[in-house]
Amino acid sequence: MILDMFALHGKTALVTGSSRGLGAGIALALAEAGAEVALHGSHSVPDATAKLLAETGSKSIAVTGDVSDPDACSAMIAEVVAKFGRIDILVNNAGTIRRAAAADTSWEDWHTVLETNLSSVFRLSQLAGKHMLAQGGGKIINIASVLTFQGGVFVPAYAAAKGAVGQLTKAFANEWAAEGINVNAIAPGYMATDNTAALRADANRSRQILERIPAGRWGTASDLGGAAVFLASRASDYIHGHILVVDGGWLSR
Repeated sequence: MILDMFALHGKTALVTGSSRGLGAGIALALAEAGAEVALHGSHSVPDATAKLLAETGSKSIAVTGDVSDPDACSAMIAEVVAKFGRIDILVNNAGTIRRAAAADTSWEDWHTVLETNLSSVFRLSQLAGKHMLAQGGGKIINIASVLTFQGGVFVPAYAAAKGAVGQLTKAFANEWAAEGINVNAIAPGYMATDNTAALRADANRSRQILERIPAGRWGTASDLGGAAVFLASRASDYIHGHILVVDGGWLSR
C-alpha cells in the first residue's frame, strides 16, 4: 500500500533545534510516523517537545550541545548512535538570525550566523553521513529558506548561509545518492516562530508580508510535518538534491 511508503517505524532520527518552533513540529511529525527521535536543545533538554512525543508512544531521547562547536557536534552524533544503535534520519534545523543593515552587520554576528546555520549543517551531515554510508543508507533533510532563493532585507548573513545550505544540499546529494543516502532540503516561507517575532510585531511589515503570501497567513510548524515525513520516508527514495519550498505560495508571487 502506498501509505506504507511513508511509515517510519524502525527508523531513528535526530532533529536539531527541536526545543520549540519548526524543529519541535518536525520532531513530532516524525514520531507520529513511527520514528524514534533524538531531540536536541542547545543548552537545555527540550522537555516540552519530549512530552508531546511521549503522547505518540514513540521513544525519544534528548541530546544537548552548541551546533557551532565541532566537538559538540561529534558528541551528539556519537550519543545518538550509542543510544539508538544507528542513525537513519538527520534534520539540520538548528539556526539563528541577526538583523542589521549590511553596512552595520558586525563580524561577530556574521561569524555566529554562518557557523550556526551553515558550518553545523556540513559538520553534522558529514558525521551522520559516515554512519549512513556504513549502514547502507539514510536521509538527511536540511532546513533552508525562501532566502535560499532571495536576498532578503537586513539579514545578509542569514541569506548567505541559507543560500549556501541549498548548494551544500546538492553537493552532498551528488556524492551520496548512489550510496542510498538522500540529501534534500525544505525551504520554509514566513513562519510564525521566534525568528519572525520582530516582523510580526511590526504592523506595517507584517501587513506587507501577508499581502504577498497567496495563502494569506503565516506558516506554522505543523505545515512542515508532511514535507519532513515525505523526505524522511521511502516515498522519496528517488529524490536527491531537491529543495522543497513550503511557503504558502510566496515565491510564486
